Amino acid sequence: MSLTNHESLNGKNGETVPLEQSGHDYISVRSLWKVFGDNPERVMSPEYAGMTKAEIQESIGCVVALQNVNLEVSRGETFVVMGLSGSGKSTLVRCLIRLIEPTVGEISIDGENILEYSDRKLTEFRRHKSAMVFQHFGLLPHRTILDNTAWGLEIQGVSKKERYEKARESIELVGLKGWESGYASELSGGMQQRAGLARALTVNPELLLMDEPFSALDPLIRREMQDELIRLQERLQKTIVFITHDLDEALKLGTHIAIMQDGKIIQMGTPEEIVKNPATEYVQDFIRGVSRTRVLGAGSIMQERVTTVSISAGPDAVVEAMLRNNTRYAFVVDSDGELRGAITLEDATKAVQQRVTSIEDMIISEAPECPRVSPGTYIDELIPLAAKTECPICVVNENGQLLGIIPRATLLSSLAENQQTQAEAVSAR
Repeated sequence: MSLTNHESLNGKNGETVPLEQSGHDYISVRSLWKVFGDNPERVMSPEYAGMTKAEIQESIGCVVALQNVNLEVSRGETFVVMGLSGSGKSTLVRCLIRLIEPTVGEISIDGENILEYSDRKLTEFRRHKSAMVFQHFGLLPHRTILDNTAWGLEIQGVSKKERYEKARESIELVGLKGWESGYASELSGGMQQRAGLARALTVNPELLLMDEPFSALDPLIRREMQDELIRLQERLQKTIVFITHDLDEALKLGTHIAIMQDGKIIQMGTPEEIVKNPATEYVQDFIRGVSRTRVLGAGSIMQERVTTVSISAGPDAVVEAMLRNNTRYAFVVDSDGELRGAITLEDATKAVQQRVTSIEDMIISEAPECPRVSPGTYIDELIPLAAKTECPICVVNENGQLLGIIPRATLLSSLAENQQTQAEAVSAR
């Protein structure tokens, strides 16, 4: 079942956006349903529109796993789907490559509706364009790590020499070099998951599906694997759909997050959007107790009102600007708006008294005296920077242009607010 142009997709934070405005993403899921039971299509009739998942099951015996799911995933991003057990997240990821056949809907990957694929084309898609990493590793116990890693290429009919060569590259990439001749039983849980990831990467998939891959690992190893995945993604830029029930994991890994409940996506957005603006009580319960300073970026607390002066300005003009705005610092920018550094009121006043005509020699341009961060730098990471200087932290874009500043008082206020929120969350339990 396809949607017409006037129908819509779920947008960020629950709003809808017209399909014709949704862009050209790598994955586009539209009006996707999966219902288990006899005559599943009847669940979509108006008669059951207002019923909950439990009410439908009690009424007609059908289990609604997915309800009108709409989402889009950009090429090269890590898109996290999270929810509690039974929310539909694992069903969704399996529908993406038709390990589970959807009841109705549309799944477009790289511009093609895979629900229209023949069996042969679907097999080719699974072998060459996608790969899956499971929670329980799925390594073949009678095969070496090298043979396990080369398994996907063996199925494709790639020669032994070539598949071993690529498998060794993947093994080294995930940090398992030297274990090529070992067996799964000789590896720790974290090492086995690295081997499973290496096997997926060896076929060089465009799409990597990861269904709670780190859930069975100990907390320390789990964090190590999360860091490893971040490192690999920075290098490889795969399109990843990652399934988890752990909010901290979702916030750490996801460029965008979709939160599911009873087969529905109830909120989508960036980690920052979800933490700042939970759409429902269910989402609010998820984020209760989350340290916002580990999720929110510098851009969320910066002050956009900044005293700026041109690098060609004289000390007189600089002093006048700071006195007018009652500030101890002015920030020097060039003709392109690029930040050159900061000047203190004390230095500018001294320059006026000494009749200096240029401000260039008095600019504080280097860290730690004049720290610079991107808007996405986590608030927690600002603390050691602020401890080394009284100068506000400068927030700049990728071109070095000044976007705003974070005075020490603003940072301390944010930290205090976060501590208060966490304390309230603990007392509410």
